Amino acid sequence: MFHAARALLYRDGYREKSHYCIARYLEEKHVQTGRLPQIVVDLIDRFRELRHEDLYELEYSATREDAEEALENAKLVITYIKRILMRNKVG
Repeated sequence: MFHAARALLYRDGYREKSHYCIARYLEEKHVQTGRLPQIVVDLIDRFRELRHEDLYELEYSATREDAEEALENAKLVITYIKRILMRNKVG
C-alpha cells in the first residue's frame, strides 16, 4: 500500500518524508478532488499504525487472519491507485 501511494506521489512530482505525510497528501490532492475514495487513505493509515505496532511494541502479534485482511485491503488500495496512474499514462 505504501509503495503504491508512493508511486502516485512520485508521479505528481513529490518525495515523501514519512508514511504519515503520504496519507495526508493523498487526502488533500486526491480525496478532496474526488479522484480517490477516503477508504483508501483510511486503510493506508490503519496499516501504517499496525506496522508501527508490529515494529515497536512487544505485545503485538499478527494473526493469519490479520495477514489475509491486509492482503485483501492492499489489493483494494493498489487497484484504486493504479486506476489514477493508468488514467494519466502518456502513450
